[in-house]
Amino acid sequence: MKSRLALGLILTITAGTSYGQYRPAGDKIKTEWAEQINPENVWNAYPRPLLERREWQNLNGLWEYAIVDSKLNSPAEYDGEILVPFPVESSLSGVGRNVGADKNTWYKRSFSIPSSWKGKDVILNFGAVDWKCDVWINDTKVGSHTGGYTPFSMNITNALNRKGDNTLTVRVYDPTDRGYQPRGKQVSRPGGIWYTPVTGIWQTVWIEPVNRTHIQSIKTIPDIDRNTVTVTVVPSRHDTDLISTVEITENGNTIASGKSINGQPIEIAMPESIKLWTPDSPTLYDMTITLYKDGKLVDTAESYTAMRKFSAKRDENGYVRMQLNNEDLFQFGPLDQGWWPDGLYTAPTPEALVYDIDKTKELGYNMIRKHVKVEPAIWYTHCDKIGMIVWQDMPNGDKSPKWQNHEYFTGIEAVRTRESETNYRNEWKEIIDYLYNNPCISTWVPFNEAWGQFKTEDISEWTKDYDPTRLVNPASGGNFYKCGDILDLHNYPAPDMYLFDPDRVNVMGEYGGIGLAIDGHLWMPDRNWGYIQFKNEEEVTDEYIKYAKILMNLIQKGCSAAVYTQTTDVEVEVNGLMTYDRKKLKINKDKIRDANHAIIHSLDK
Repeated sequence: MKSRLALGLILTITAGTSYGQYRPAGDKIKTEWAEQINPENVWNAYPRPLLERREWQNLNGLWEYAIVDSKLNSPAEYDGEILVPFPVESSLSGVGRNVGADKNTWYKRSFSIPSSWKGKDVILNFGAVDWKCDVWINDTKVGSHTGGYTPFSMNITNALNRKGDNTLTVRVYDPTDRGYQPRGKQVSRPGGIWYTPVTGIWQTVWIEPVNRTHIQSIKTIPDIDRNTVTVTVVPSRHDTDLISTVEITENGNTIASGKSINGQPIEIAMPESIKLWTPDSPTLYDMTITLYKDGKLVDTAESYTAMRKFSAKRDENGYVRMQLNNEDLFQFGPLDQGWWPDGLYTAPTPEALVYDIDKTKELGYNMIRKHVKVEPAIWYTHCDKIGMIVWQDMPNGDKSPKWQNHEYFTGIEAVRTRESETNYRNEWKEIIDYLYNNPCISTWVPFNEAWGQFKTEDISEWTKDYDPTRLVNPASGGNFYKCGDILDLHNYPAPDMYLFDPDRVNVMGEYGGIGLAIDGHLWMPDRNWGYIQFKNEEEVTDEYIKYAKILMNLIQKGCSAAVYTQTTDVEVEVNGLMTYDRKKLKINKDKIRDANHAIIHSLDK
């Protein structure tokens, strides 16, 4: 597979502010990557590895910003500079201010279009903006988007000055926990397991040149039982004279191909010698997608895929087990929250972003539960590349019903407003669409515990119908309904299966939370929290192995997957395998890896 961390022709442009004027805000702990930040070349990895074009222009860097009353149409003046793509409240933004539910955040910067893009349409892309935003080019409204976790694009061609500067203005509104929107663990008053708000642009902003007719998106479905890959190419314009082609290669050699017209899916037969994707052997195949109009090439993009299958099946002992490629596999990994002391939602650099995945792999896990957050595309691509299975949570929000976590729910479900329910459904669909082509995703998790939980059976059924190729974990930790593929229990600190469903997969969706506070690596030195706390690495390791032995016993009684809390400390929560600044591993790596390998291979025959 090609390297996909920084491909493409990168044209990085700053807002005309010198490096010397930028300073991180505040005095909190920071990661080592924070010291590498250069505002003139920040977050320069290609942002969309599953649909990659050669030319693009990075708009990250120093922008102007203003935080003003939401009733104002525009700021009278700007407050200073902010480093995009770091959220307003973060240290690395250079701002470090809370915004609040009654304010809008405004962004502004200038850019120019390369002369080599003459005759091309220009697409403006945002990796993610939390939560609701409106966008102008040269004072012309070009689009808007609602949803804090997914990428979106807009064609800005007709608003551009082809010569000279263009002005890009973005307005963002985010009420955090004062609104109904999905927000994960963001709250206006952080503490315990709840963290600092995140507002505004928090992933890469970029532009790219395309022809008026171009590839807008693709959908890839591998089928190992039939040994096929089906690719649907979605064009920007639905003309009858379009031909789509897909070429699949291995080490530069074509191994399969296909084409279609009229927007039909392209079903491609794969060779019998095809290699299946597994955590131990994560084989990826490169794809080149092309679009022809009137016999002329109008667009080409690079992507990749993998041959793999996630499913569930009853074993010889009568337990329903998770399977990968029609074989039982115990999925085991940490709860990964994806927070950073310096960038909050945004890792300081692309290298920092994938560091946690690499450490998780080194510790012998084969899965990550991405907890109530969605990451930039290169995070999932790295999981694809190194063989890391992912459970993807929906970042929950809005009001919650009573949490009834030791029996099936018998209470009254929360009732959302029509606006809130519509927003949830729209954002959940966008998340699934965004990640659909990533081979690493095994499981969708619409709800965590009872957080924002509503219409669980309906949401679970819709999710399964929309993507029948993955498992659905309807509510990790309850409230419990007999729906979806999984019954998921939470228990702290030791694992315990206090409910069992003979017709679904049974998993331990959270346990552990073994705490260790290490001086010099704490978000707040005088205040920290853990489910239980110990004094040193040896004690933490011994407790971890004690729980691992309990888990091994539960596996023989039908447990099919488990999630340990958690990858890193987060703010005042010190339950991590690593400190929040990623500078200290808090356990004995070799002993933990050996225990994890034993757990993962407990179902091997």
